[in-house]
Amino acid sequence: MAEPNHSPLPGAYYGPPVPPQSIYPRRRRSICCGGPRCLLCTLFKTVTTIVVILGVAALILWLIFRPNRLKVYVENATLTQFNLTGDNLLHYDLNLTVSIRNPNRKIGIYYDYVEAQSFYDGSRFGFDVLPTFYQGHKNTTTLNPAFQGQNILVGDALATFRRESQERFFNLEVTIYTKTRLKAGIIKTHRIKPRFNCDLRLPAPAAGGSKPPPFERTKCDVDY
Repeated sequence: MAEPNHSPLPGAYYGPPVPPQSIYPRRRRSICCGGPRCLLCTLFKTVTTIVVILGVAALILWLIFRPNRLKVYVENATLTQFNLTGDNLLHYDLNLTVSIRNPNRKIGIYYDYVEAQSFYDGSRFGFDVLPTFYQGHKNTTTLNPAFQGQNILVGDALATFRRESQERFFNLEVTIYTKTRLKAGIIKTHRIKPRFNCDLRLPAPAAGGSKPPPFERTKCDVDY
């Protein structure tokens, strides 16, 4: 026997109000909130914001001033003494003229420390501390490092010296170490340490007062 079909009764509903179903998903609570974790998240966001601001400021300054790399050349070099005595003692007398060109139109450079060192086959044999100075915009400054004295040659440098003495040419390296600050308007940077590496091939000191061959202008590498 079929069950009777009960249809809903028509009419108004007088029960308690039914709250409408929300169509928005429930917002999840941030994992950054709550105790020490919230403090760390806030600190991280603050540091990130500062880094981004500094990066944007640095980019803007670079676009405004457009810094160009320094140009460094050895204009002249004379090796008037470079001989070895029986006790492996090297006697040397080397003089250079070095030009440093600041090609920037809006950036000046403070050279707070300048030191030149000379090397032979990787061994240092001399150094010269040079005066400090300020280099203005689009300016060329000349330095005159000089190396005189005695030093002991050891290891492979002895064999290299004997070979190059027969070739009548010596391969030397002069490195100029600096501590500088850049000045752009009222802005001054912290110290940076550019280094100028100059590879030289110089004739052995001429015997009997004969004139050495003319020196060929040599470009130096600039490293930061």
